[in-house]
Amino acid sequence: MAAVGAVLCTTAALVAWPAGAAAAAGTPSGDYSSAYAFAEGARSVEGAKGTTDAETLEPGRTYRSSLPKGGKVYYSLELDELSNTYVSATAVPRPGAKLSVTDGIRVSVQDADSHSCSYESASFGAAQSPHPITAWGARTTAPATPVCQGAGTYYVVVERVGTAESSSGAWDLELVEATEPPLTKASATSSPTAWDSASPAPLTGQAKHRQGGAGFSRATSVGQGVWRADISPGQTLFYKVPVDWGQQLYATAELGSQSGDSQGYAIDALDLALYNPVRASVEGASVGYDGKQKTAPLPPVPAVDYTNRYAAADQVNGMRFAGSYYLVVHLSAGVADAFGDGPFGLTLRVRLKGAPQAGPGYAGQSVPSNAFEVTAQDRQAAADGGAGGGDAAMKAVAVGGIGAGTVVLVVLGVWTITARRRAGAW
Repeated sequence: MAAVGAVLCTTAALVAWPAGAAAAAGTPSGDYSSAYAFAEGARSVEGAKGTTDAETLEPGRTYRSSLPKGGKVYYSLELDELSNTYVSATAVPRPGAKLSVTDGIRVSVQDADSHSCSYESASFGAAQSPHPITAWGARTTAPATPVCQGAGTYYVVVERVGTAESSSGAWDLELVEATEPPLTKASATSSPTAWDSASPAPLTGQAKHRQGGAGFSRATSVGQGVWRADISPGQTLFYKVPVDWGQQLYATAELGSQSGDSQGYAIDALDLALYNPVRASVEGASVGYDGKQKTAPLPPVPAVDYTNRYAAADQVNGMRFAGSYYLVVHLSAGVADAFGDGPFGLTLRVRLKGAPQAGPGYAGQSVPSNAFEVTAQDRQAAADGGAGGGDAAMKAVAVGGIGAGTVVLVVLGVWTITARRRAGAW
């Protein structure tokens, strides 16, 4: 009966919608416009009030936690001497939460003597629209810092910042840790002095429909092209683009016009943000909306190069490794006040410049594996428009028009055949 049980479990997983799958597939369900699809199988972890009780995060795993108002939460890391370690924290406020311009999160990595290895902040911006925001921390050996050297225990500190007027409810957190191995041989220790900062003309042509996912783990894969989606006020769409060593990424997001005489204006209505493979913020762009088509173009970024990490500017040092880069599009909840609930037409134009080049030569494997390279599977997913997480399981059910009832009949057939075989074996 073990085989039958395995089939039944598989069927149950296919028939049941996993958490956030409806949002990831672009299907309205419940509070769809504010949904965030946390990674399936994310382990729950409680942030400690101090370092003594901090639980250890493991590389390659995704965690789910929460962040109370006005406090700090601590998690610990066990690091070796040579690897670079990156930790990202995505904060998700409750739908309808009251926010101010300065509300946000601060993430830092500290050693056992309270020295900060890094820190970064992220806020909700002028629109004050509740949506997922992400900040990251790192302990790096390349570039090396005067402090935070050597193996040992380090701490991730996640802090909620802002004003006293914001909503008091806790925010959900998604935490991810990744490690990057050292190189087999030393590289240059300065960033490129010059790179092509000119913006090419945006791609033209008929847009293909690619609905974005509802979280990093459910991001829809896209490559170079013109992509169309529907987006509602308060909604955030996630896309991922495989960008190889030596390639340069350009992207613009366009919000379509409304029919009739539009009245009103929404500040910072459309927001487009770029994150690198460890979910570190690279840059962003936003634009207001008056009912007429508006475009938010990302400022140019350099081609992916290992030595970009030695630059001071985020738009350069963020392009430090190959892998899946994330384009995150948010439509402010305030758009609904002036222009209705939508959905609104969104056009995403993505361009990749340059041929893939060989990597710098790592002396080991990243955790998770293949995090800093573009694989054949990544390219195929971008061509097919694949999404991560449970979407693949739901796609398996949909292939060939197989419905839930048919799946159940298949399982019953497997059960019957297995029972008959075992009866004959006795």
